Amino acid sequence: MPERVEPCLATLLTRPPTTGDWSWEIKWDGYRVSVFIDSNGAKILTRGGHDWTDRFPLIAQGARDLGPTTMILDGEAVKLDDQGRSDFGLLQKSLGATGKRDGNKASDAVFMAFDLLYLDGHDLRGMEYSTRRHLLEDALGNTPGPIRVSEEIEADPNVLLEHACSLGLEGIIGKHRDRPYRSGRNGDWVKIKCVSSDAFFIVGYEPSPGTAAFRSLLLGAYRGDEIVYVGSVGTGFKSRQATELRKLMDTVRWKEKRPPVAYDGGGKDIVWLHPTLIAEIEYRAWTDDSRLRHAAYKGLRERQDNADVFKIK
Repeated sequence: MPERVEPCLATLLTRPPTTGDWSWEIKWDGYRVSVFIDSNGAKILTRGGHDWTDRFPLIAQGARDLGPTTMILDGEAVKLDDQGRSDFGLLQKSLGATGKRDGNKASDAVFMAFDLLYLDGHDLRGMEYSTRRHLLEDALGNTPGPIRVSEEIEADPNVLLEHACSLGLEGIIGKHRDRPYRSGRNGDWVKIKCVSSDAFFIVGYEPSPGTAAFRSLLLGAYRGDEIVYVGSVGTGFKSRQATELRKLMDTVRWKEKRPPVAYDGGGKDIVWLHPTLIAEIEYRAWTDDSRLRHAAYKGLRERQDNADVFKIK
């Protein structure tokens, strides 16, 4: 059994594809993880390869309860609100998102499994998705435990997207039924979002005079191997949340004369930061000069695991 599998990533589209045979499901708003099960127990790895088994104890116990078997499950660790919707803010609050190796635990997070990559000595990645999906459903069943199958929904994707947005969900995911499991972003999987949401580095902040918080955050993304400025965000913060974030940012202040990113936005009182803190940001669109439009802060991601930071093409 492989020790780690680089995940298949969904390509962002503005509307569902009109050709091809696709399977559709809800897009979950949490942490992408893989669950490994063998004779030694269970292990949960993040997309960046960090072992978070101890941080999701309910999921780990659910995985152990599936044995004896060998299995690799691909899916999303989420926390559900009282209406059954995944809520990244709730998950982030449980985990603490402090970047500490011994960070908080999301004791009641559940795992929404959407692919099966390995089963009882057999590597399934070469099989088409429709076959892997049937094997996943057979292996997990329909029990509402800590490890659940992400439901496949038979519907027109345009209608499904409309309903998902009306219910306050993040969007939908489509998977080509005839494709094998291929790591990376290759078009085999697609995502259509109600509102775009991605991870960005916090590269600085504009202080708010007379308060312990700040006026706005300055954000960065990758362009190749370089981190570049992509705009700022000044909404979405609760008062206590902003104060705690300000304290955390002040521990990673940038001490060089030149800012960590090229910046032409003006403002002499900006406090620059080492690009280590990662924020999840909702936004409506991009400007022609690669700046975020109508951005809002959702929460702080784990800074150990920067695999999700947005990459400008």
